[in-house]
Amino acid sequence: MNLPTFIQTLAATIINKISEISPFLRGLINQLATNSAVNVCRHRPHPWSTVHHYVSWTSLTNKQWSARHLPEKTLNPPKDGSAISDLFRRESGKARLCPKSTCLFPAFAQYLTDGFIRTRMPNTSSHEDDAIRKQNTSNHEIDLSPLYGRTEVQTKSLRCLSQEQGMKGKLKSQKLNNEEFAPFLYEESSNAYRIKSEFKVLDTPLGIDNIIHDKEKISRIFAFGGDRANTSPQIALMNTLFLREHNRLASKIETAHPDWDDERIFETARNTNIVVFIKIVIEEYINHISPIFKFHVDPSITWNASWNKPNWITTEFSLLYRWHMLIPDVMRWGKQEYSVDNTILNNAPLLDTGLKQSFVDMSSQIAGQIGAFNTAQALVKLEENAIRQGRICNLASYNDYRAYVKLPKLAFKDISKNQSVTHLLEKAYHEANDIEFYVGLFSEDVTPNSPLPRLLRTMVAVDAFSQALTNPLLSEHVWPQGPEVFSKTGWEAINQTNSLRDVANRNCGLPLSDDEFIGMTRKDWRPQWF
Repeated sequence: MNLPTFIQTLAATIINKISEISPFLRGLINQLATNSAVNVCRHRPHPWSTVHHYVSWTSLTNKQWSARHLPEKTLNPPKDGSAISDLFRRESGKARLCPKSTCLFPAFAQYLTDGFIRTRMPNTSSHEDDAIRKQNTSNHEIDLSPLYGRTEVQTKSLRCLSQEQGMKGKLKSQKLNNEEFAPFLYEESSNAYRIKSEFKVLDTPLGIDNIIHDKEKISRIFAFGGDRANTSPQIALMNTLFLREHNRLASKIETAHPDWDDERIFETARNTNIVVFIKIVIEEYINHISPIFKFHVDPSITWNASWNKPNWITTEFSLLYRWHMLIPDVMRWGKQEYSVDNTILNNAPLLDTGLKQSFVDMSSQIAGQIGAFNTAQALVKLEENAIRQGRICNLASYNDYRAYVKLPKLAFKDISKNQSVTHLLEKAYHEANDIEFYVGLFSEDVTPNSPLPRLLRTMVAVDAFSQALTNPLLSEHVWPQGPEVFSKTGWEAINQTNSLRDVANRNCGLPLSDDEFIGMTRKDWRPQWF
């Protein structure tokens, strides 16, 4: 670690200690740090979107087209495009591990982004479908749509819709091995599986055609609100936790308010669950990404902030979250190991292991490290698709985006200390200013004390804070009402939540023991000073 980094680490550590001593200073420092993270670039609304290469009424209003931070730009084509895939492919088939992150970190990251970064996926690989990748199906809010669905019709299909005592406000679920899970999406009919009629309004799970004849896998696909929520057992794990938290809240709210009807109990539990989720986004997930400084949720920061504008997902944000390197080649669930390709659309590991042990297992395994030469072979095709999407959208260069967020442009030799990365970039591109956004993001070395490289971390912070803290439930006319909006029960749950462990502890049967670690940051991680 160089001297400037040492000084930054020391300063952040001192600031954190001061924050612990003085609540007033903590709030002030938190506000300054949050504004500093968001103010590195232009605030929404962005003048451009992926619909046109110029400003138009459609580009300013139609949110089915992804917004964009920088206007279209035609880059010089790579001089050796085949070399780019080699930049991602894991060397020697063995993952380079992250010194800070457990496998719970990528699981939560994917679950978070699957809810509101929703690029439309083409039905074929034809170039005629390229325009579809410029569009999205997002609500543009952090709203737990993988659990509740994107539309009111989908939400109703997932609800019990019952005025019966003990059932008010709840989501449909089933008991398996004395544990609560979502209902299954498919039923067997004439030696084939079809979607249950009550769930036909839900989005079809992505990639389901690949397992349509695999009875063991398709019979265990859950009826979830999101088409990506069954992608892997890690994602189903997250959705199951928040399903249980919703139903737990509904039960407690009904007990406290027996005169409330099903609708009010449901909406109050959903309000609470969404804010519980947002607190975890900031106070565990973002703090895990942050090198040293610890943020906390203070909605008042946004009320008069210049960046408090309606959410609109950008095409850059949809690309920079493809963190395939974090996934190791093999994942352990209980006493069994699964290769990456064997976890796709396979909920058996979660069902066989159980919710609590699954969280403990994900927290005991080390994630891969983000960077070059570290993507599992089974996922390299996804990297190629991401690069292609950047080209379809005519994204500006990696160095253009560094300049946009007030970072210096870099020469080939300055992007990474790994000379193999430098040589490959020089082989693939004519000059450093030709390096594509996606390729550059993952060619950089990670920042000390963070699992992410500098540009990636900077852009994640911009959109994470400005998308999460502008949620309507945190607005100045809603948040101060506290127990009125969330109920006393919900308000207590919100104030008692800082991490996934807090929610798991409420929904996994007996309280977790001290030995049952659940967290995104490795137990053995310590800040690097030198």
